[in-house]
Amino acid sequence: MPTRRNFLEAATKTAALAAASTYLEPLVAQASKPRRRSPNDNIQLALIGAGIQGQGDTARALQVPGVKLVAVADCYDGRLAHAKELWGSDIFTTRNYQEILTRPDVDAVLIATPDHWHKQAAVDSLNAGKDVYLEKPMIHLYSDGPSIIDAARRSNRILQVGSQRVSSIVYAKAKELLASGAIGKLNMVTARWDRNSSIGAWNYSIPLDASTQTCDWPQFLGSAPKIPFSAERFFQWRKWKDYGSGVAGDLFVHLFSGTHFITGAHGPTRAMGTGGLRYWKDGRDANDVLLALFDYPEGFNLSLHVNFVDGGEESEGFLFTGSEGLMEIDGQTNSVRVTRTPVDSEPGYTVSTFTDAMQKAYVEEYRKKHPVQHPAGPPSQEVEAFRAPPGYSDSYDHFHNFFNSVRDRKPVVEDATFGFRAAGAALLSNVSIERDSIVHWNPETMQLA
Repeated sequence: MPTRRNFLEAATKTAALAAASTYLEPLVAQASKPRRRSPNDNIQLALIGAGIQGQGDTARALQVPGVKLVAVADCYDGRLAHAKELWGSDIFTTRNYQEILTRPDVDAVLIATPDHWHKQAAVDSLNAGKDVYLEKPMIHLYSDGPSIIDAARRSNRILQVGSQRVSSIVYAKAKELLASGAIGKLNMVTARWDRNSSIGAWNYSIPLDASTQTCDWPQFLGSAPKIPFSAERFFQWRKWKDYGSGVAGDLFVHLFSGTHFITGAHGPTRAMGTGGLRYWKDGRDANDVLLALFDYPEGFNLSLHVNFVDGGEESEGFLFTGSEGLMEIDGQTNSVRVTRTPVDSEPGYTVSTFTDAMQKAYVEEYRKKHPVQHPAGPPSQEVEAFRAPPGYSDSYDHFHNFFNSVRDRKPVVEDATFGFRAAGAALLSNVSIERDSIVHWNPETMQLA
């Protein structure tokens, strides 16, 4: 039986385990020779999509030693100007990311575009010989997945998907605990990610100069339906299915990445989703409440919910329910906790409907076989297994792991196959709602039934 000492001793090993994901299928073969490096040995990075996520990602990426930003592409002139304010006037900026891909001084690109541009930007970058960090969700449509996987294989370039929980030391600890049998056999996972605020519900601020002069609307639209310019759609694109994947692609995908990393599962085989627009009835067509249930071939169920409706605290977390206890990941405290309840040592009895004489005789015979060990039942053991240190950032670790792979050409911690399985599973909830039915998915072939 695990003890507090076992848990605390094991915690020291988590740093080495943070990047471990033994079940991943490597996409990137070892290069026979080290890749050409920049004269100063920096990895020279370009940003494609300089919105909130893109600028935040870049700030974190540049904290990794030996990384330099050299170029930025975005469809809004104000973000290009701000990139120079943030990172220097010598940064090359453009509305057209293709200009970045022709530059020989760009080693890797960080893609943080709207979801409907993920596939094309990633494939173009890989074909241009660039290593790619691709923000989640990897796909917007199911047809995107095979195209990205194939491009990564053919180009022999590094591609890592940006679900940072896969690099978290907290999630690595949870993976270790589950594998050790800390909660027995896993039966169910319950996960949540609620954002009860206007900004959390994607009502991002629109700059005062937003217009067809400052925004490249045709470039933004790309493969989406051609409609007149809309500043709301340009700057709050997650609210519309034409450009984003709703809460499933924005938040469910993180929960799937975490579940798959911790359990080693490839994905669910069956899904049922429900939800609706309960509060933010502002013209959007992406639901603000989403719930879904998923069946896994490994023998456990996953229950997810996201709530964008005002009224409660913002929260994120997992609860893993096993045959011998519970394991909880708390996103607010960045910790994992195990509450262990050992399996009953006796089967119990139900004799109240028997005669008094038979009850007495039965219990006497029962106690000969099962002497009393725990009069009040088996005791629970609550142990705080691990807490990340103050200021810890799994995003930093995720970028650190990516740049290590760029340097040594070793497999990444979250390749395109893993990214497709996480995003494909998440989007099953949208498909279920659209079809008004249970949907089936093959996590091995990554195909809808």
